[in-house]
Order: sequence, then C-alpha cells, then structure tokens
Amino acid sequence: MTELTGVDPFDITVKSNGLRRRRIVEMLFGVLAIASATTACGILLLVLGTLVYKGFSQLSLDFFTKARPLFGQKGGIADALVGSALIVGMAMLIAIPISVLVAIYMSEYAGPRVSRALKIVLDVLNGVPAIVVGVFVFGLLVVGNGQSAIYGAFALSILMLPMVARATQEILEIVPRSLRDASFALGVTKWRTTWNIVLPAAIGGILTGVVIAVARVAGETAPLLFTSSIAANSISFDIHNALPTLPVMIYVNSESPDPGEQAAGWAAALVLIAFVLVMNILAKMFAARKRRQLEGS
Repeated sequence: MTELTGVDPFDITVKSNGLRRRRIVEMLFGVLAIASATTACGILLLVLGTLVYKGFSQLSLDFFTKARPLFGQKGGIADALVGSALIVGMAMLIAIPISVLVAIYMSEYAGPRVSRALKIVLDVLNGVPAIVVGVFVFGLLVVGNGQSAIYGAFALSILMLPMVARATQEILEIVPRSLRDASFALGVTKWRTTWNIVLPAAIGGILTGVVIAVARVAGETAPLLFTSSIAANSISFDIHNALPTLPVMIYVNSESPDPGEQAAGWAAALVLIAFVLVMNILAKMFAARKRRQLEGS
C-alpha cells in the first residue's frame, strides 16, 4: 500500500489526515472545560450574591451581640454563635486526639492489611450521611436523657473523625522515610521518633485537615436537630443542656412566617458561609506553606 501511494506512514514531515479533526476535538473539550469552570464559579457567585443581597442589610453590632428575639421583635445571633462555638470546640477536643492516634497507628504501627482495612472503614464512615449520625446519637444517648450540647458535640465528632484521620494518615505517609531512619540510627525509640520527628514534620497537613473538617461540621444541621435543637432564646454556657446553634437557627428562621426572622436567617447564613470560606482559605494557606517547606527541604 505504501508503494502504491508513495507515502511513508512513519514520515513525521507529512501532515496527518486527521489533524483537523483532532484540533476540532481539542478545541471542543477546551471550550467545555472553560464552560464548566465558569459554571462552577457562577454558582458560587450566585449563592454569595443572594446571601449578600438578602442578608447583608441585617448585619449590625446588635446582630452579633444580642440573642434571638421573640416573635415579631428584632434581635441577633449571639446565643447561636456561642452555642456553635462550644459544640464545635467540644467536637474538636473529642475528634482530633482520636483521629491523630488512629492515623499514627495506621502509618507507623499497623501492617499493610490492617492499614488497608482501616482506610476502608474510615472511608465508609466518611460517607455516612449526617442525618444517620444524628439518628444514631439520638437513639443511643438522647432518648431517655434529653438533648444536650455534649451529645451534639459527640455527633459532630463522629463526622470529623474520619476526615481528620485520613488527612493525617496521608500526610504522615509522605514524610520522608530518611527522617525516621536517621532517628532510629541514633537509638531513639519509635514512639519518640513519631512524637518529636514525624508529627512536627506533618503538622501543616494535620492542621489543614482539621480546618477543613471544622468548616464542614460547623454547618451541619441534621445531627444538631436530633441532639441540641430545643434551646431557649438566651445566651448560655451550660453544655449539659441543649444550646442554640447557627445551622439550626437558619433552618428554623427559614421556616418562619415572620419576614423579620426570615431576613435574620439570610444574615445568619451569610455569616456561616463567610466562616466556611475563611476556614477553607486558611486550609489552603496551611497546605501551601507546608508544600513550600517540603520543596525547600
């Protein structure tokens, strides 16, 4: 066939008959990629624009310093901010130590089979819907005892645990093996090496995982509806009782017939999404700083 046509199929100087088609396909996929990225950014801007348009006018000093009002009155979200801070803080105290210890066991002590099994368990737990966790904690702790901020924190800690554990385990695995070997060569024990060498080298990635997990659970509503939603309209620090939280307040205000409460719900949603954006920016900063440190080393 080559002798009849006089064209060498391996001659790179001869233009391919399919070059025009490949260019068209490449251009098409480029346009689709740009359109997809633009759509994603547009959706975020639409959400933010709607929140700013409907909620920004409600923001004021009183909005952040006063508790939720009674029906028909004007108040703020101070009680919900305090409740959310306490519950999320307790969830961090519960989840972070356990998550880091699980990740250390997977990375430093467990064998390959056990490590793979734990990864599967954490991935499955990470995919459990938040409402299922809420129902589980409700049946386990709330029934017979009543709602409590502690139970809400326990539910959120269940959601945090797999995220922080997997993030920590991934960052521990990329810590250079030479650091461990050098420590062992000096006669340092394994737990001391992990505590003084491995963890400090991975602290940036661990903080990134923690920040992302906090940003996610801070906006969870379903677990708190079952564990800490029947709360008074007042600022309280009693963690043994149910405390108001920002996600539950947004949900309740969105269902209210009072236009003032609906506006307060939009403003509270703006505050929550701003918190999530700030936390994600901090996570990116931690990750970028750690990446620069690793590249520098």
